[in-house]
Amino acid sequence: MADPTLPIATALLLPLLSFLLLGVIAPLRRLGRGAGYVSLLLSCGALAGALLGWQRTFPEPEPIRLLTSWLPAHAGPLASVGLLIDHASTMMLVLVALVSCLVQAYSLGYLHDEPRASLGRYYAYQSLFAFSMMGLVLAPNLLQLFICWELVGLCSYLLIGFWYQRPAAARAAVKAFWTTKAGDVGLLIGIVLLWRHAGTLELLDLRLLAESGRLAPAGLSVITFCLYLGAAGKSAQFPFHIWLPDAMEGPTPVSALIHAATMVTAGVYLLFRTEWLFALTPDVLLIVAFVGAFTALMAAVLACVQTDIKKVLAYSTVSQLGYMMAAIGSGAAHAGFFHLLTHGVFKALLFLGAGAVIHAVGSNEITHMGGLARRMPQTVIIFVIGTLSLAGMPFFGGFLSKEEILAAVWAGGHPVLCLVLLVAAFLTAFYMFRVVFLTFFGVPSEGRGSAVSHHAAATDGPPHSAPHAHDPPLIMAAPLWLLAIVSMAIGLYFTWQHPAPEFAAAARDTVATVPVPGWLSPLAVVVASSGILLAWLTYQRRTIDATRLAAAFGPIRHAALARFWIDDVVMLAYRGGLLAGARAIGWVDRYLVDGVVNALSAAVVMGADRGRRVQTGRVQDYLYGVALGLLALITWIGWAR
Repeated sequence: MADPTLPIATALLLPLLSFLLLGVIAPLRRLGRGAGYVSLLLSCGALAGALLGWQRTFPEPEPIRLLTSWLPAHAGPLASVGLLIDHASTMMLVLVALVSCLVQAYSLGYLHDEPRASLGRYYAYQSLFAFSMMGLVLAPNLLQLFICWELVGLCSYLLIGFWYQRPAAARAAVKAFWTTKAGDVGLLIGIVLLWRHAGTLELLDLRLLAESGRLAPAGLSVITFCLYLGAAGKSAQFPFHIWLPDAMEGPTPVSALIHAATMVTAGVYLLFRTEWLFALTPDVLLIVAFVGAFTALMAAVLACVQTDIKKVLAYSTVSQLGYMMAAIGSGAAHAGFFHLLTHGVFKALLFLGAGAVIHAVGSNEITHMGGLARRMPQTVIIFVIGTLSLAGMPFFGGFLSKEEILAAVWAGGHPVLCLVLLVAAFLTAFYMFRVVFLTFFGVPSEGRGSAVSHHAAATDGPPHSAPHAHDPPLIMAAPLWLLAIVSMAIGLYFTWQHPAPEFAAAARDTVATVPVPGWLSPLAVVVASSGILLAWLTYQRRTIDATRLAAAFGPIRHAALARFWIDDVVMLAYRGGLLAGARAIGWVDRYLVDGVVNALSAAVVMGADRGRRVQTGRVQDYLYGVALGLLALITWIGWAR
């Protein structure tokens, strides 16, 4: 079998080279589209390397670990960096490289009006993000993973706040940064405790210790819970989910790259990588499962009341991440990882499809759209493929992975959580086809053809009108069609190969405490179809009055419009707790700590000023001084006796 090391190392280093070229060579960065072409060329090379390395891991071999001493010591290196190559890491590497490459190509058309210097800066950030995410995926130990984890968070901050001139974008970047950092504190504590507990941070060594029973159980629950906090922050689990919808203030390609396919799945990937450690702490796994299912349902409810197309997709991402976490918490980490991969493809497709719509009409509001199917026939086909994949319909990308999660949760002995996920699946199909019908087939609330964005200042597309809307140019359409084809291919392949996915999931890596019923998979399809039917009757045929439907769920809708007041509570805690505490600490620092230091320095200066007056330059004054000193010395000696 050919060695996959060289192509994978190439895939990792090419984005770093792109960042260094754009960061160091200022004239290249100022080329704008030229900088984009350089970044895209190196990104294509990284994708080729990732695909070649992935192909060379078939059939799945033993993991390949390459380590280089980073902090050497007499007793062995204190820390090392390197690569951990196996089938899972290479699949994740391909996903990151694929989405990164397609997003960079798409951005050339989407941001065509961006100033040259800003576009060069954008591609530099994109390249650094791709390198950081790939380094995280290939990390052989938790130390390197944490370093790349923080770099990913930094790139997210930079890309969300790319249009920092907009106050909303600047606030969203800060909110994302601090919310994820709150979880990262837990991750750092967990890593330190794990080092103290096991004496190593190498993933393969830790797995060997865990599976051989040589990890002492005392304190493991605290360690895994701290690791989960970091994962919950990155993967937007309740209550850390509040940052992701606001992060839609960044350019839409950024949303497709960071908040659909890569960064937000880092938390899920971390738990997948350490599943053997979490298996020793079933109490923490139970928390992961329940919080994941709750997040999936809550975010689905919130998505139903959104009118901003990107925020609908943002809450959908939060909901699907909850699905993945519920699977991991039920002991089926492979089912969660499988959904991570399929979701990354079709959610990137949906975000880029939404970007094509925003680019055409200049508005994020679905109520200002309508009737776009005739003017944008390619876009509607692409968007419907992504929507059917997200709804989990047969022959589409998300079908098998969603079914495996439902079966795994049931087999793990959580039928109530399975019911919660089924309700979330119904809502997912409903709110996504609500977007489809209102955007492509409905009539704008302000009248057909009036979709001129008076919200254009709050969107990332140029102002257009619906009558002049058209499909995106080839540079944007090609990535959309490629993602659509990949999503369809995944759905067709796995639907054909696995006609009974619920049993495959239960048999693979879940301890089946409850037998999986044969009706679960057909029921899931019926539930999703019911959501589509309700959306069609409400927003297309208008047999059901949307206003009356909303009134029937008045209290829930009112709470959902207020985001269940979670953001308000967090903001109150932030302003009344964190900022008030910071102000109090600032007062102590300014007036007590600095006050004492300033008083001492003032006393020294005053004493020195007065002391230097003794130096008169006259000999008789010095003789007087010597005489007085001698007299004082004789007096002291006599007193001492």
